[in-house]
Amino acid sequence: MEHLNKALPLFATQNPQDDGFDAYLIIATDFSKNVLKNESLSQYFSELKLLAELDANFENETSLSVINKKRVIYSPTGPVDRDQDDSRRIADAAQNAIKKAIKAGSKSPLLINASKDAFDLSDQVALLGALQALYNPLELREAKKAEGLLKVDKLGYWNENKQEAEQILNIVNAIELGRIVTRDIGGSDPERMSAPNVAAYVNDLFKSSDIKVNIIEGQDNFLREYPCFAAVNRAANSTERHAGRVIKLVYSPPSDSAIDKTLFLVGKGITYDTGGADVKAGGHMSGMHRDKCGAAFVAGFFKTLSLLKPKGLKVYGNMCMARNSIGEECYVSDEIITARSKKRIRVGNTDAEGRMAMVDVLCEAKEMALNEINPHLFTIATLTGHVIRAYGPNYSAVLSNGPAKADQIDVNLHRYGDLIGDPYEISSIKREDYQAIAGKSEYEDILQATNNPSTMDARGHQFPAAFLVMASGLEKHGKNSDKKIPYSHVDIAGSSGPFPGVPTGSPLPSFVYNYILPKI
Repeated sequence: MEHLNKALPLFATQNPQDDGFDAYLIIATDFSKNVLKNESLSQYFSELKLLAELDANFENETSLSVINKKRVIYSPTGPVDRDQDDSRRIADAAQNAIKKAIKAGSKSPLLINASKDAFDLSDQVALLGALQALYNPLELREAKKAEGLLKVDKLGYWNENKQEAEQILNIVNAIELGRIVTRDIGGSDPERMSAPNVAAYVNDLFKSSDIKVNIIEGQDNFLREYPCFAAVNRAANSTERHAGRVIKLVYSPPSDSAIDKTLFLVGKGITYDTGGADVKAGGHMSGMHRDKCGAAFVAGFFKTLSLLKPKGLKVYGNMCMARNSIGEECYVSDEIITARSKKRIRVGNTDAEGRMAMVDVLCEAKEMALNEINPHLFTIATLTGHVIRAYGPNYSAVLSNGPAKADQIDVNLHRYGDLIGDPYEISSIKREDYQAIAGKSEYEDILQATNNPSTMDARGHQFPAAFLVMASGLEKHGKNSDKKIPYSHVDIAGSSGPFPGVPTGSPLPSFVYNYILPKI
């Protein structure tokens, strides 16, 4: 874990043909405008003009050339000025360039973003795009006994403004180390990142930092404090290596800064989701080790907090780590469980375990928030397949209660997400969502879920947010309350990344730009 406590090998240079690098990766929207008309670049890379003239597809695909015995990779962004274009054009081009460089054998590529003016944060997006492609998975690092977090020895970044370059690299380094933590936990298999192993990883990660870590374990403790979590954990608890953990993290700002905002982050950490008694049949279980990406984000965000140390911001993190197992002890549909909020919850579908794992911890956060300064509560989860059906892959959905809407939390995340290539769709919680989870008989107060997969329900990603509001008791702290508590739910089932593939680390960049960077 020592390597995660060191800065990544990112180096700035003011020379676009620095001999310290073995490949030059040019990101551009238009070769003629971005390269030939740029004095700093044209003197080194004008030889590409002939290739651009001879290859009709030059501006449509990533190409490799050799100039002065060095690899030169040209990676076009495509159009950046249409209604449908956003900063991901830059990220995609950077990823394509890095993948080409790795295949060509490069170990020290230099990223040259010639489209700096295309978007406000073009350089940051380009670097994060490149780093996404350079991530070296934890299990491969361990299998090969290699400490390198990246697939190259170093990554260069060209920027003629040295001070600006250093500032950008400092921020990108902190974000990427957070994303690496997120990917390590979220992407590793269900045994490597079982709940006890996640706890050990987090303990080791923060042992020399100012992040406070408290790990709660034991079914008796869960039954007393988090009865809905205990229900999910019941089957797995009989197998020691799969037994659940609630991992609590606290970041306090430097002592010389007064706290003016408090965040509570509750992340879903289902280490493997079999569906439980309502088993995922027909091959739908594959990939369910990724159901812990919400909790993984929480750990990653705290890694970034520990590096950037924002002033005035206090953050409580909660990682709800459990395995939704099948067995003689598993919870089943029709059970009625009394939540921490004292609401009686009828289980409708054991495959809706994520909301169960989080809701009591959210209730606890609500109780704590009443005594904190300017609190905002979040749940972050790969919660529903419906959000992918509604918005497609690649997008986080944010849903807010009345006080959070008034604070424009969803609007701000959407705005920063567009800027940094971590996009959102703004969804909402309507009256039909509250009606959907209302108890259907006098036995229960709340229905946890229908008997259908979320993809088969109308408003299948919205009514789970209403469940989290009602079952945690947050409905008493809406816009008509004297004690308002802003709450937002972020569904990252689409944005967390593909399987097979590498997790993205979303929504970490947008949260960093929204909450951390304004305070450093």
